[in-house]
Amino acid sequence: MPTFVYSAHGPSGVVTGELNASDRGEAFALLGKKKIQPIKLEIAGDAKSAVKAAAKGKVTAETITGPIKLKLAQVVLFIEELADLVGAGIQLEPALATMERRRELSGIKTLASVLRGKVRDGMSFSKAVAATSPSFGNLFCALVSAGEASGSLSTILKRQAQYMRSLQALRSKVLSALLYPAFLIVAAIGVTLLFVVYLIPKLTEMLDSTGGSLPLAAQIILKVSDTFKATWWMMLIAGVAAFILGKAWIARPESAIPWSRFKLRLPLFGGIFKARFYVQFLETMANLLGNGLTMVHAMQLTHQAIENPHLQREFESVMRHVGEGVALSRSLDRSGQFPPLLIDMVNVGEQTGDMSAALERAAERFDRELSKKIDTLAALIQPLIVCLMASMVGLMAYLMMTTIFQTISSINK
Repeated sequence: MPTFVYSAHGPSGVVTGELNASDRGEAFALLGKKKIQPIKLEIAGDAKSAVKAAAKGKVTAETITGPIKLKLAQVVLFIEELADLVGAGIQLEPALATMERRRELSGIKTLASVLRGKVRDGMSFSKAVAATSPSFGNLFCALVSAGEASGSLSTILKRQAQYMRSLQALRSKVLSALLYPAFLIVAAIGVTLLFVVYLIPKLTEMLDSTGGSLPLAAQIILKVSDTFKATWWMMLIAGVAAFILGKAWIARPESAIPWSRFKLRLPLFGGIFKARFYVQFLETMANLLGNGLTMVHAMQLTHQAIENPHLQREFESVMRHVGEGVALSRSLDRSGQFPPLLIDMVNVGEQTGDMSAALERAAERFDRELSKKIDTLAALIQPLIVCLMASMVGLMAYLMMTTIFQTISSINK
């Protein structure tokens, strides 16, 4: 059994010593029973090489390199379990230890093991998540950092779990709504190709033999079809090049603000992006102020949690005005990025002196509005695609019938 040398914070200050344990996990557990927090833990002497040889080929938290990527469903499950454990009064490190002992072998177990090691080494949970897995995003890390600063990590985790569940439900709803339209798209493309590639050329041959001619619309479709057959490879190269150039432009730091501003102006989706920003702003501010943070500190942490670079830059002017002593409602009004209803509800909180409660009520109201917008968008997707595909098939059927009637008329003449 190897010997570990440790330095730790104890009741009387920093202490050092040695202990025997089969691995680092058991060593940490033994130190935990002694009510001391380890700062440094290393294997002493030649036992280090012996443990490495014994553990050869075994994947542990110490052997993991690179970021740990999780699917959205795994991220939701991780946050839900951690929120339940922390909400039950369990400290963060023991909660991660519980998740590390999961029987299911998955990225969640591995992530919990790595995060636990970093937390025990003194790193904050938000920084540990940011350094370990990119699957959680900057927003989650910023909100967790706010929760750690305000002492409300449990509340933040529960809200993020609820938000992630709603995001997952939205994606599932959209995917389910697109299954039937996707089938219609494939069927419509197949029918269109059948018309353009086989049926209309056959009818063209019949009309040529009878001296007739195709309708103008059918002639245009055939011209487009011939052009596509001759230049499809050029179109493919141009499409791939445009896609690569577009991604490269979006990835540039100087393009972040124009691109984020463009997304806010998109029909249907732009309103959802803005409503989501309002809800996150109100919920974060309400939680931070309710946990005793000053207005300036709460706004600084809220600024870090904003995902949209354009809105983040606009929010900086609000922070500056509040720092100069201007009321929050007036600062929001000056920015021009917030709706009048939100500003009025913030003003009510300023007049009553209970800003946290006012912001929470506003968050609930705008959250309901966001749910309505999402439901409306999900309800519109399927009929829009169905109408588009029906129009395409109807056009092909019309051209087909018109061509047949002209063929019959030519034959009768």
